[in-house]
Amino acid sequence: MSVTGLGYVGLPLAAAFARRGLVVGFDCDPQRVAELKKGHDRTRELAPGDFQRKNLLLTCDPEDLRRADFHIVAVPTPVDSAKRPDLEPLLSACRSVGAILKRGDIVVFESTVYPGATEEDCAPALELASGLKSGRDFFLGYSPERINPGDRAHGLERVVKIVSGQDERTLKEVARVYARVAKAGVHRAPSIRTAEAAKVIENTQRDLNIALVNELAMIFARMGLDTREVLAAAGTKWNFLPFAPGLVGGHCIGVDPYYLTHKAAALGHAPEVILAGRRVNDSMAAYCARRTLQALSRRGPGPWTVTVLGLTFKENIPDARNSQAAVLAAELARAGARVQVHDPVCDPESAEREYGLRLVARKDLDPADAVVLAVAHREFARGGWRLARALLRGGRGVVADIKAVLPRPAPAGVELWRL
Repeated sequence: MSVTGLGYVGLPLAAAFARRGLVVGFDCDPQRVAELKKGHDRTRELAPGDFQRKNLLLTCDPEDLRRADFHIVAVPTPVDSAKRPDLEPLLSACRSVGAILKRGDIVVFESTVYPGATEEDCAPALELASGLKSGRDFFLGYSPERINPGDRAHGLERVVKIVSGQDERTLKEVARVYARVAKAGVHRAPSIRTAEAAKVIENTQRDLNIALVNELAMIFARMGLDTREVLAAAGTKWNFLPFAPGLVGGHCIGVDPYYLTHKAAALGHAPEVILAGRRVNDSMAAYCARRTLQALSRRGPGPWTVTVLGLTFKENIPDARNSQAAVLAAELARAGARVQVHDPVCDPESAEREYGLRLVARKDLDPADAVVLAVAHREFARGGWRLARALLRGGRGVVADIKAVLPRPAPAGVELWRL
């Protein structure tokens, strides 16, 4: 077996299968492979002992993929600056796998795509690279990833795995292979397109629900109501869904809906609800910056120093892809504020490379007029008001608690707002 792409999805998958047999773990990033060979996982999803196994061959040489006959592709599927699907990482992986394909091989994709991409985009790329014919010489499957970074309660083995294949024989084999690691069981989708659609709507549904409560938060702010108190009251009803407002970034919820809307538009349907939800969630960083600046204006003229706590797209993980906290910081800076960002979890090189941001160590932070608690890392939540006040100039100023982790009421001299 081989796994192409050793990120948040591929590495746990490769490690799980390596407990049961030989796995070739391939990644095109030599630095990533070198780190893994030394026992370091920058995603922090696995401990060194989880992937330093004799059955796991870590490599950046695609020729090593020849040793396998069952290939899993788990590479990122981002969007470009115009929010259009960027399939180049996926097609690049197809070229690497296709170059070594043999008759009888199975290729299973885990990357999130729009319905039809596996058979309409990936299959031709594999055929071109291999000279073989899909459905005759090699066979396709799709089993969407369900990894939730930082979530130890819902790991690979504890979540039902959707499986699919382009024919009944392939489906049976894909189900058999995944059943070895998916202890919660497998669900056999009737087609690859069904499995692709199931994946893309999982995150679209979450995106829309979060967009709803984000819009509610903006409405309730105008009414002088605390959104979290309203949600707590509404949550006493048995069928009220527990979603909370916040910044929506990362490589799943903030990206996947665009794959579905892209395909819908290509088929002649103009999606409205999905894109409306995306617009609301994409606007939240600017909204949070605006409310923070309004609160600062009420306390006196600038220039102001603002400390943003957290850059990663969610708490307690190092991944800063599609960080809405970075957008928030940029909005504050554009308005003339002096912004300093502190994140003890995020990789400093990643912050510099992706956003041009220099992360500031806790001890080097200057006293601030406002503190924006953008990401609820454990360290920040445990620090509570003691940490927030220590970062303010003289213990007084504005605190924007985006994730609502600080208890109310605010200490004297502090103006608190939260979503």
